[in-house]
Amino acid sequence: MRDPIDCNDHLRSTIKDHLDAHDRLELPLEGRRHAAVAIVIVESRRGDDSEDPYQFSDEDMRVIPGYTDERAAELDGRMANVAGGASFVLCRRSAGLRSHASQWALPGGRLDDGETVIDAALRETWEEVGVRFGPDRVLGVLDDYVTRSGYVMTPVVVWGGPNVELEPNPDEVLAVYRIGLHELAREDSPRFVDIPESDRPVVQVPLGGDLIHAPTGAVLVNFRWVCLDGKPSDEARVDEFEQPVFAWG
Repeated sequence: MRDPIDCNDHLRSTIKDHLDAHDRLELPLEGRRHAAVAIVIVESRRGDDSEDPYQFSDEDMRVIPGYTDERAAELDGRMANVAGGASFVLCRRSAGLRSHASQWALPGGRLDDGETVIDAALRETWEEVGVRFGPDRVLGVLDDYVTRSGYVMTPVVVWGGPNVELEPNPDEVLAVYRIGLHELAREDSPRFVDIPESDRPVVQVPLGGDLIHAPTGAVLVNFRWVCLDGKPSDEARVDEFEQPVFAWG
């Protein structure tokens, strides 16, 4: 088990320096809609997340590419025992939403008219998890990712720091989780599987008892490689990572 990463000024400046040095991949809309998501860095304590309010069924798990009966004990859909130290905010979408119900997502959504990606990411963070941050909390912007549902998604990295209270909006968010950044740095992460519907590899980020897929999974890999590992820009691209079929709608 990896040790948690301290949520302190050193981490903040390291992430900021890595983002400043990153040659961001900006993709044209070409008729697609523009969306922004926020990777919000906050603090959490190990042991505060021993229970997960959402219970997956075996039928839910079988839509995961590469899932087999032999993996049933490993993958149960629960997101528990993943907190500790510097963390990012991950949402379980409400079951009542029209699209991508109950799926994993970062706070985010479509840009309103006249908004920048930073405006939208901060607004969506306020609307979905109840925390209002100013532009001074933005550390930088990661690579664009094109979704199968017709969006260009732009990730914005936001520093929340310690003592952040999250209040999820029940209309959009079933539950909100603080995932330790050390979980992104696991040796078995990321991993990839093939699907017959595409010649691109499906990315999977193992967290807790589940696997996070693109687009969220791709954004998290980009965040790890750029912000935590400090990889050169051309070695940190994720735009060719595929989504599982259940996320194509």
